[in-house]
Amino acid sequence: MSTLTTKDFRLFQALVHKEAGIFLSDQKRALLIGRLAPRMRALALASFADYFHHVSNDREELVLMLDAICTNETHFFREPKQFEFLEQQLIPSWRANGKKHVRVWSAGCSTGEEPYSIAMTLAFHLPGAQIEILASDLSTKVLARAAAGIWPIERAEEIPVLYRKAFMFKGRGPQEGKMAAKPELASMIRFARINLHHDPYPITGRFDLIFCRNVLIYFDAPSKRRVIDRLLDRLEPAGCLFLGHSESLTQYERVRAVGPTVYAQRECA
Repeated sequence: MSTLTTKDFRLFQALVHKEAGIFLSDQKRALLIGRLAPRMRALALASFADYFHHVSNDREELVLMLDAICTNETHFFREPKQFEFLEQQLIPSWRANGKKHVRVWSAGCSTGEEPYSIAMTLAFHLPGAQIEILASDLSTKVLARAAAGIWPIERAEEIPVLYRKAFMFKGRGPQEGKMAAKPELASMIRFARINLHHDPYPITGRFDLIFCRNVLIYFDAPSKRRVIDRLLDRLEPAGCLFLGHSESLTQYERVRAVGPTVYAQRECA
């Protein structure tokens, strides 16, 4: 396999930014080589220039390339302070107002731990409510794993005991060592490939909650602002936007902080 020249790196850098809004800094050069090498071997292509030509003319391969580049690190009930905010502030307010229908978008859902964590929280505290969760990601690879709703049993330790007993099956026989979401939980979640960098988003209606955590860190400033604006346009006036703990919107005029990296629109202040 040939080396990745600076010219080729710049071509991939521009393509990934154009297609996904992800900015690959020069420090990501080694990462790009490692992530693209398996695709090049699968296609029997010896040079990065040949692979760039191929991926530029094959939309299916472009999807596979973006799958390879995406980093998908997640776990159940990540950033627990946000789930405490949901349980202790938002849900009691909804119950007091008699809310019976909750729509949530998990944007950048990875292998599904986030939307399933949200589903468990809502189903446990809002019995009888209609819960609708859209879980989306750029990567088709992780979406397939998320839709399956099966994880190594070791991940069970991340889930509060009450939720685990109510919503998870422990694998037996050939499924030993695994756990699976119960059908009633899985039925609340719809999975879809959505590229946050491309507008319009193929969705209808607005959401009470939008989780877009640890996604914006991969965008440059202009792309980040465009995505935030698009997400807020799809948020209910009284809805909340949840970001990752290292993603701040304190200088963003459309929102105000209402919780731990949780934001509401200023119009509702």
